[in-house]
Amino acid sequence: MSRPASKAAATAPAEKPFSNEVIYARLQKAVLEHRLTPGTRLVEDRLAEAAGVSRTKIREVLGRLAHEGLVTLVPNRGAFIASPSTEQARDVFVTRRMVEPGIARMLCESATAAQVRTLRRHSRLEEAARAKDDRPAIIRLSGEFHVLIAQMAGNEILLRLMREMTSLTCLIITLYDKPNTPACPHTEHVALIDAIEARDGAQAAACMTQHLNHIEHTLDLASHSIASPDIEALFD
Repeated sequence: MSRPASKAAATAPAEKPFSNEVIYARLQKAVLEHRLTPGTRLVEDRLAEAAGVSRTKIREVLGRLAHEGLVTLVPNRGAFIASPSTEQARDVFVTRRMVEPGIARMLCESATAAQVRTLRRHSRLEEAARAKDDRPAIIRLSGEFHVLIAQMAGNEILLRLMREMTSLTCLIITLYDKPNTPACPHTEHVALIDAIEARDGAQAAACMTQHLNHIEHTLDLASHSIASPDIEALFD
């Protein structure tokens, strides 16, 4: 007769703790989806418990996010999701208008048929999210579209810059977007893809500039809102 399993043996093993990279990606995604809004305090103990890691790991991730401008570290108070000012918001769009038309033009010189198909597939995901009125997915996919273009252009420095600016732009939209206004219209992405497929660098640059202008003009730089996040849900 076999012996009954001990209580310790019957207990399921604990899940593997999240890595720093996964924690970073989860927090960044939460920003992109407006689940972590500007001004939100990131409590180390709560994050560590939710992710199953030490506070040291959480501090490392928060330090990285602070370096990228997504988190503000306040002595004796802790870490907070950054709250870009209206001046910083304008600076972000000035920088994006200087950088992204050039990235679009660069991609026109090297874009493959497979890359164009990938962009169109991503665009269809955006369209499906809009059809479902899935705002978190719309926001995340719209930001990822701009990062995808930079990734395809093949310049690591520009890619890193775009990742930072895309996340900052999401914070800005969270603070200043007007209700029921699509800040990153799907049709403008389609027009940009058409220009890239045609290898028309001038048109692609013009589409990108017009698109960024449109995003900025949909913002109301006099209003902002802050909601309470569900930290535990980030690591479910």
